[in-house]
Amino acid sequence: MSDAVIWQQAADILCVRLDSMGDVLMTTPAIRALKQARPDRRLTLLTSPVGAAVAALVPEIDDVIVHDAPWMKAARPRATSAADHALIDGLRERGFDAAVIFTVYSQNPLPAALTCYLADIPRRLAHCRENPYGLLTDWVPDYEPERGIRHEVRRQLDLVASTGARPSHERLSLTVPDAARERIARVLTEMAVETARPWVLVHPGASAASRRYPPASFAEVCRQLVHQDGYSVLFTGNDDERALVEGIQRAMDAPSHSLAGRLTLPELCALIECAPLLIANNTGPVHIAAAVGTPVVDLYALTNPQHTPWAVPNRVLFHDVPCRFCTKSVCPEGHHHCLRLVSPDAVARAARELLAERGRRLVRGA
Repeated sequence: MSDAVIWQQAADILCVRLDSMGDVLMTTPAIRALKQARPDRRLTLLTSPVGAAVAALVPEIDDVIVHDAPWMKAARPRATSAADHALIDGLRERGFDAAVIFTVYSQNPLPAALTCYLADIPRRLAHCRENPYGLLTDWVPDYEPERGIRHEVRRQLDLVASTGARPSHERLSLTVPDAARERIARVLTEMAVETARPWVLVHPGASAASRRYPPASFAEVCRQLVHQDGYSVLFTGNDDERALVEGIQRAMDAPSHSLAGRLTLPELCALIECAPLLIANNTGPVHIAAAVGTPVVDLYALTNPQHTPWAVPNRVLFHDVPCRFCTKSVCPEGHHHCLRLVSPDAVARAARELLAERGRRLVRGA
């Protein structure tokens, strides 16, 4: 029996993606491929606490298991391995037919492969740089980055294609709840945001310091868009980013609005969906924008090359540097030139271009 036939028979599959919100979203085309290969198939996502929040909005995912894996960068320290043993026991009880382990090229899939092996999941698929022997039944040799780097979406699509699974389309998958849309419509009305005229959504935060455009530069971009173009500016961010947003608002010397720390994730998705344009660092909201079709100006720190906006109108802005693709959360050189040397003028110009292009598309579609 061929491998493709064996995978076609797998009715209950565990998808392992233990990363952040954006990584989960970039995996959704591959998850769709697995679902469409057998429509009665049940897909369970094993993911991080952050990844679980967005997984609830992905229609192809039937169930979610949350685990803070100790082999991941963002894992919280713990004293014992009890949670890991409990995970293995729980996976074994579920009786999965197969597991697909999704990783970026810089991650080692073998801890997750060992977990699935110990849970007696009979088929285990992953990219792997070294020979995994019995830990993986389906081994796709990993040649990144030595032989080139694919977009993260393409990498995961290629992985599941080895089982014969291909999606009907390759867009990111995310469903915005109607209740969230209704709440955002009310909030924008209450804040007197004039949605009939051009406005932009700005998300100035990011989890890693190396991926943050300077606040003073954000302020200058927003000042130009308000004073020179007459655009309204609305900021968003999590509760920890309130002070960052407030500082930018003070420095921009122009009127603006903020919803930082005031939105649930579904409401953030609804806000991004209705925005004409998002300006953001390379972080989760950029991939939400790609999923809902909102054009995005992506201030793209050169920490990783493979996470640019997927299948959506965009401008990716950076300053090329010899230390590009460092994969670091803090700039190892200390100068942060890949973002710091991107001029506010260039960002404002990119925003104007994308808004003009959006206007032309709307006219053609009218």
